[in-house]
Amino acid sequence: MWNLCTDPRSHQAGGTEHLASLCSTPFSAEQVCAFRSPALAAVATAGLGLGVGKSDADAISLVRLALDLGVNFFDTAEAYGTEDVLGRALIGVSRERLVISSKSRILDPNGKPLPRDTVVSNLEQSLRRLGLERIDVFQLHAVQLKHYDYVLSELVPALQQQRQQGKIGHLGISETPPRDPEQAMLTRALDDSCWEVMMLAFHMMNQGPRDTIFPRTLARGIGTLLMFVVRNIFSRADALRDTIGQLVRKGELPEALQHESDPLGFLIHEGGASSLTDAAYRFARHEPGADVVLFGTGDQHHLRRNVESLLRPPLPVRDCDRLRSLFGRLRGVGLVSPEQTTTGIPLQSV
Repeated sequence: MWNLCTDPRSHQAGGTEHLASLCSTPFSAEQVCAFRSPALAAVATAGLGLGVGKSDADAISLVRLALDLGVNFFDTAEAYGTEDVLGRALIGVSRERLVISSKSRILDPNGKPLPRDTVVSNLEQSLRRLGLERIDVFQLHAVQLKHYDYVLSELVPALQQQRQQGKIGHLGISETPPRDPEQAMLTRALDDSCWEVMMLAFHMMNQGPRDTIFPRTLARGIGTLLMFVVRNIFSRADALRDTIGQLVRKGELPEALQHESDPLGFLIHEGGASSLTDAAYRFARHEPGADVVLFGTGDQHHLRRNVESLLRPPLPVRDCDRLRSLFGRLRGVGLVSPEQTTTGIPLQSV
C-alpha cells in the first residue's frame, strides 16, 4: 500500500511523537512523518488493476503517479502478487524517501501453520521480488487468535533473527477482520512487546478500535495501518442500505434510519464532505491513534481523488459527533472480503 505524507510542519502537534519507538532505526524525517503522522495516506498495491484488464505497464504508471502526488509508503504482500511490479516501478527511486512494507501468510492452503523456515523463505522471496536488501516493515498476515501462540513462539523468534541480520526494520502483525470483529487477536498481541506495527480495520461504522486498540497503541508507540476504511459499504449505495436495514432489524440502529433515502446524507454539505468516500477517508485520517490510512485502486482518477480527500481537513465536529453517536457502539460492520486474493490463494491461508 502507499502512504502519502505532507510537510511535517503542517501536522497537528504531537502527530509523530507517539511513534518514536518505530523511528529508532535509521528513517529519514520524511519517512518518520510518513509512518507516524495522522496526515498519512496509503494506497494498497493489493490490486493495482492487475487481473481486471490492466497491464504491468499500467500498474507501474499508477505507482509513478502516486510518487508524483507525494505518496511514499507502499504496503504489499506475498499474497497480493504485486511485489514484483512494485519493485520494478520503484527502480531508480531514492530509498531515502520511501517506506516499504510487505507480509507473509502464516498458513498453508489447507489452513495449517507454516513452519518458520517457510516464513523466512517468504521474507527472502519478498526481498528478491522487491529488489531490496532490507524491508522497512514486515508483517505476519491475517493472524487469527487461535494461531497467535504459534506465531509468537515459533515465527517471531525467527523473524527477530532476520531483523538482527538487517533484513527487517520493524516487525508487524495484521488482523483478519471478517473472522475477528471484536479484534481479540490484536487485544492479545498488545500484551507482547515484539510488535511495532499493527494493521487493523477501522471506519465510520466500525469504530471499536477507538476504545480497545488505539489507547494502547498510542501508549506503547505502536504504528497503526488502517484498512477497510471505505470498501463497498461507503462506495455502493445498495450495500449501505442493506447494512443499515440489517442493523435496524437487529435493534442496533434507530428505525428512522431505514426509512431515509440517504441515511448518511447529513455528511454531504458545504463545509462538510463532498461524498461518502471523502467523508470516510477524512474521518479515519484524523482519528487519534490512526497513523496510516490504506487505500487500494487500479485507477488514476481514483488515486488522485483519494489523495485529495486525505489532504483535506477533519470533518465538522457536529458530523463526527453524530457518527459517533449513531455508530460508536457497533462492532464488525462492513468487514467483507473477497473469497480469495489476486494470486488465487484462499483467504483462509493468508
